[in-house]
Amino acid sequence: MTPSSLSPAGNPTPGPTHPPAREGQTIAGGSRLARYANFVRLPHTVFAMPFALVGVILASAIHPVTLTQVLWVALAFTAARFAGMGFNRIADRHIDAQNPRTKMRELPSGAMSTAEASVAVAVASAVFIGAAYALNGMCFVLSPVALAWVFFYSYTKRFTRWSHVVLGIGMSIAPVGGYLAVTGAWSDPWWMLCALAFAVITWGAGFDILYALQDLEFDRGNALYSIPAAVGEARAFAIARAMHTLAILALAAVGLGTHAGVLYGIGVAAAAGLLLYEHRLVRPGDLRKLDSAFFTMNGIISMVYFGFVLADRLFK
Repeated sequence: MTPSSLSPAGNPTPGPTHPPAREGQTIAGGSRLARYANFVRLPHTVFAMPFALVGVILASAIHPVTLTQVLWVALAFTAARFAGMGFNRIADRHIDAQNPRTKMRELPSGAMSTAEASVAVAVASAVFIGAAYALNGMCFVLSPVALAWVFFYSYTKRFTRWSHVVLGIGMSIAPVGGYLAVTGAWSDPWWMLCALAFAVITWGAGFDILYALQDLEFDRGNALYSIPAAVGEARAFAIARAMHTLAILALAAVGLGTHAGVLYGIGVAAAAGLLLYEHRLVRPGDLRKLDSAFFTMNGIISMVYFGFVLADRLFK
């Protein structure tokens, strides 16, 4: 111990303190806007929003689309995601407070009260239902069911390792909702929309399994369920790869069901290549690039796929 580290009384002086690091992909600053954006991880909207718009594009081959419909779909998706993520934060606030990775989130850290969060979730839910009403009767009738499902997800980690699939199903509501918002009816052939939903389910569940690797030991020590906690890192990676393989096959099936052109096929191939690259970023025992794999690559994948679907529709 050096003399400079001692107080005049000969006792060690306290070292510098450092605030806990924020989670990745959050917005810096203490403004109310930044707080709300971080509360629901607003940047993550880019993951599934493109799939909602893919549903709109595919529906445009059956029914003309207006700009007003597109805006209502975007609002409905954003509000539903805000409500679902906010509800998840409320349901998990006590768990998050115990996890070193999440203890500085808005509710466990005290940056936002549970009452404030609950009001925000209620407002977002009302906006979602209102946007669904503005689209058509089918969307309005199904909107409470969609909300119930995304709220239900928040509790599944307490009793099943397959919570990742429940999340994927919640994400799959986006493309199905986008399609129904335009047509007001199920697809023909019937299996096309099922294939699109299945692609999003397996894509979302696969990357959520990778994300859950961060909390493997915490989940095991706190009686929480997840694929990584149940089967370990190596098998969790294998399951995530299998799910992403199924996602690509399902996207290819969507192309067959919609008689898509060459550009659509290139988009599926590009998504496959990006998913392969994503899986090369992380491996058992090395999660250092998990932020890059989870956040950056999945946003790129969804936007690239959307771009090719749009191009195929415009230039077919």
